[in-house]
Amino acid sequence: MSKITKTATGFLAAVLAAGVSLAASAETHTLRIQTHYAPETVSGKLATQFVDDVQTMSNGELKIEMFYSSSVVKSVEAFDAAATGILDGDMTGGAYQTGKNPAFQFVGDIMGGYDTPWQQYAWLYNGGFKAANNLYNKYDMELIGWWIYGQESLASSKSLAGIDDLKDFKFRSPPGLETEIFASLGAKPIVMDFTEIFTALETKIIDGADASGLANNVSLGLYDLVSNATYPGFHSMPSDHLAINKGKWDALPEHLKRIIQVAMQKLAFQTALTFEIKNSEAAAKLRAANVTLHDWSAEDRAAFRKAAQGAWQGWAEKTPEARALVDSHTAFLKQLGLIKE
Repeated sequence: MSKITKTATGFLAAVLAAGVSLAASAETHTLRIQTHYAPETVSGKLATQFVDDVQTMSNGELKIEMFYSSSVVKSVEAFDAAATGILDGDMTGGAYQTGKNPAFQFVGDIMGGYDTPWQQYAWLYNGGFKAANNLYNKYDMELIGWWIYGQESLASSKSLAGIDDLKDFKFRSPPGLETEIFASLGAKPIVMDFTEIFTALETKIIDGADASGLANNVSLGLYDLVSNATYPGFHSMPSDHLAINKGKWDALPEHLKRIIQVAMQKLAFQTALTFEIKNSEAAAKLRAANVTLHDWSAEDRAAFRKAAQGAWQGWAEKTPEARALVDSHTAFLKQLGLIKE
């Protein structure tokens, strides 16, 4: 073997040895995250893919231990559990935290705001992220991103063809901002637990329900009891989030932060895309089963949005963070033409 060959061989061996040494010494990070979704649900499967994406792209440097079905703490407690280190991350939604600060309403369910997930994502990634993350940082958490499944649909035993049909409409509603908006339009929202919806419809205690998106409502069996639905929806589009303990986030190397952010944006895309298809499939089946789907006119949608934004202003006065988010959404909705000057 020539002297040059020996030198090259020795150099290559040194490089390989250094590579092995670096790989062996690479620090492994673990994030313990809880979601309220069960692993067999569509959203649960999407979350599982997110975990796989992060672990694969990080070449094993970042491991995620996902706790499904709120198996560590209750869904409403996941945020605080992550902030205090019981968990590292919360994959539920900001709307659970409105008791902590009313501003969380405007990162959790921006009622009467955007028509599509894409518009709502556009706000987040085109100026809204700073205001939103300032809120999360106040509670020692870092907002990573959203995954939005689309507009929810009302299920009803009576026609819901437009805003006039809301008068005296008795329906199951979650507490808070939604009850204020619908009551201002003449409806009679009744706050009750999600698990009570089916029985309340069956016994005609209520005319309808705000439960979930169209496909999920079908799986709940709501349209076995009632024959009207709003689709595409107009009133509610919840944003599930990924929020991570700020200290844990700040300690991650920059390349791992970037991997999580990119994987989160993929999850956002796949969630909106998947549910758009599933809701369309559900709509076709319901039409075939003689369920009437009511697509509100632009005028009626604008009227609901106006009523919603009247309620927004009352909530905006509650905290500086709520005011900042309401002003940010209002400006962006005007930019999109969804609010007229």
